[in-house]
Amino acid sequence: MALPPTIPHLAAEAAARFGDRPALLGDDENWSFAELWRRAREAASAFLAQGVVSGERIAIWAPNRREWIVATIGAQTIGAAIVPLNTRLKGREAGDILRRTGARLLFTVGDFLGVDYPTLLADEALPDLERTILFDRDWDAFLAQGAGADDPRIAGALAALGPDTLSDIMFTSGTTGTPKGVLTTHGRIIPMFSAWGDAVGLCEGDIYLIVNPFFHSFGFKAGWVAALIAGATIVPMATFDVARMIEHIERDRISFLPGPPTIFQSLLAARAFDSSSLRCAVTGAATVPPILIERMQRELGFQTVVTAYGMTECSAITSCRQGDPVELVASSCGKALPGLEVKCADDAGREVARGQEGEVLVRGYGVMLGYLADASATAEAIDPDGWFHTGDVGVMDAGGYLRITDRKKDMYISGGFNCYPAEIEKLLSAHPAIGAVAVIGVPDERMGEIGHAFVVPRPGAMVDSDTLIGWARENMANYKAPRRITLLDALPLNASGKVVKPELRAMAERGAR
Repeated sequence: MALPPTIPHLAAEAAARFGDRPALLGDDENWSFAELWRRAREAASAFLAQGVVSGERIAIWAPNRREWIVATIGAQTIGAAIVPLNTRLKGREAGDILRRTGARLLFTVGDFLGVDYPTLLADEALPDLERTILFDRDWDAFLAQGAGADDPRIAGALAALGPDTLSDIMFTSGTTGTPKGVLTTHGRIIPMFSAWGDAVGLCEGDIYLIVNPFFHSFGFKAGWVAALIAGATIVPMATFDVARMIEHIERDRISFLPGPPTIFQSLLAARAFDSSSLRCAVTGAATVPPILIERMQRELGFQTVVTAYGMTECSAITSCRQGDPVELVASSCGKALPGLEVKCADDAGREVARGQEGEVLVRGYGVMLGYLADASATAEAIDPDGWFHTGDVGVMDAGGYLRITDRKKDMYISGGFNCYPAEIEKLLSAHPAIGAVAVIGVPDERMGEIGHAFVVPRPGAMVDSDTLIGWARENMANYKAPRRITLLDALPLNASGKVVKPELRAMAERGAR
């Protein structure tokens, strides 16, 4: 069967195929596939009434909730691209993204985990932003301004969409200190997550608990989009809480559960509960020890546990397959998804022999269109032959299974989120007491890695590490904020004046003993 060209076409097709079957479970009501598409059309009509036209950008800054999905499909139905914002961003970070994308509307919430999101933007200059709609206060009024799900204009808008229509602009952390906006089209998403779903075993009728955030490819594209493709039921979870997750597993009979290893470690540490419905787990973003996989199968009852690898610029690259042995799943992140080419290459882009280390390169339909308003960064990332240079270093075995061994880019992963020291250093440098700063990632049992900042105070400045850590948490997303800070008289520099980070890692290691 031919795949639908766009996400709105996918929602329409799912409504036709699965009809009254449950598409989305909520605390107060459940929606069928037909009802989800009806509500998305209702949102599309409201966007038209607001005067939004094809090609404009709509920002969403909110936790996982059903309105997030409806707003996305509705906006995309009329040709708009969505801009997902990480809920952990602070006002300065979010304001930068809103300005750079020229977002016309912002959908957010009045309160989430004690954070008032509109207040965070109070001091930001946002000349293009016409209106902020709060999902928890203004959503019904926003929908009411439209002509409803049967608005005749929707058919024409839908007909104008195609696989080359821009779907979203998702921001990565920045290797040079500034996050980059990744441009992705609908035609890159649908075939990729059809192949991903087949590889990992997502099936029609699965009950899919999505705790991975919708602002991330894992929760958005490998999340509810993949569920619509397969005909699985979506259960959104706003934030990870082990007791709440167990409640969902027992009440909703969850069968499909992706997430970072920490989620499964937390479930294994919890009290005994009914996990008999659990069938398939997908994990990644950190090393997965074989004993964890064995315990997930033996104690939680998972029939299938697979690992996968991807990044914002190419949301899914490799995946293990159902039936792969535990040792292979634990020691690799799988092989290339069908239709993608993956190789380990030397600095000239030539493939190295199997078993040898090289930079991981990927080519094919899933690679991004490019970076927003940054042709030079795009050309640096995607070579003339179409290979995207991931910055990760890996080894590929004779069967095509990839193992990530290092990072070429100066980056670490904390709690599943990519953290770029250059960006964090730039944010920290705004503190008036900091004269120089360098950041590295250091191992952490719970988070995988955390940030460790080495700070040289300005002359005469009086500052302590606890104060700086508190300031960082107030001024940047918490996963970026360093958990450790060491004050130094000077940073170790080489002859060309660059910070010698191996020396900093040695200092951190000595301090951890």
